[in-house]
Amino acid sequence: MTGAQIAFLPDGQRMHLHHGPIDLVVDVTGAGRAPALREAARRFETLLDELVLDLEQLRCPVDACNGPLGPVAETMRQAAKAHLPIFVTPMAAVAGAVADEIARVIGDHDCVETAYVNNGGDVALVLAPGSTLRAALAEGGFAEIGHDSPVRGVATSGWRGRSQSLGIADAVTVLAESAAKADVAATLIANHVDLPGHPAIARMAASALFSDSDLGERAVTVDVGLLDQGEVAEALDRGVAYARQCLDRGLIQAAHLTLNSDTRLVGGVYHLNRKEDLTHA
Repeated sequence: MTGAQIAFLPDGQRMHLHHGPIDLVVDVTGAGRAPALREAARRFETLLDELVLDLEQLRCPVDACNGPLGPVAETMRQAAKAHLPIFVTPMAAVAGAVADEIARVIGDHDCVETAYVNNGGDVALVLAPGSTLRAALAEGGFAEIGHDSPVRGVATSGWRGRSQSLGIADAVTVLAESAAKADVAATLIANHVDLPGHPAIARMAASALFSDSDLGERAVTVDVGLLDQGEVAEALDRGVAYARQCLDRGLIQAAHLTLNSDTRLVGGVYHLNRKEDLTHA
């Protein structure tokens, strides 16, 4: 594996950080932009190597992950542990936790107005007083997040994405206090958007697709056929029920669930807006 690669994208504004499976796009505004980006790049150089040291534990179910871990791996463990007794491994938080760590370094610098660290759609935010960022959602929706909001992480999961899913959601986007927390919750809510045993849903053992999958022999979704409106509603209702549990337990601030162009919003209505609201934004 080659080492960390750090470069600016063609727009000259956003920085691209790549190392193995980690692929970040970072942007910073404010007078502290240059030193913050330099420090982010410096921190990124060793991040993957640190995670690899803990990889064996991180692929275990979180209730069996009991040994000492590095700081980013520990963030992953705590984010996953909050959802017990559901099956989950700390790897469900890896993209978000990496984004959080780079955002933490950026946020430690003075004169940073806003920043985002986008790790394949899982995003950590830095917001100075008076600042706001907007995150795009499926089906044309958006989330407006300001400094006064507790939200500092946005993550999306679904069967069509880069990660394996036990459910059939096209996309579940979660807003939470950190990207790691949003990452785990989005994964698990997406798992709950499901129609167990439905003949139109094709599944395969996770390990048959990726031999090193932390999901082992669990069946993950590989295709979703035609579903009628009632079936779509039933699957989304299952996801909404778990999302509401997460909201009640303080694990998330809001969730946006999508299947076959049908959407559900849970919590944080002051954050989440449907596409028809864009004309009034």
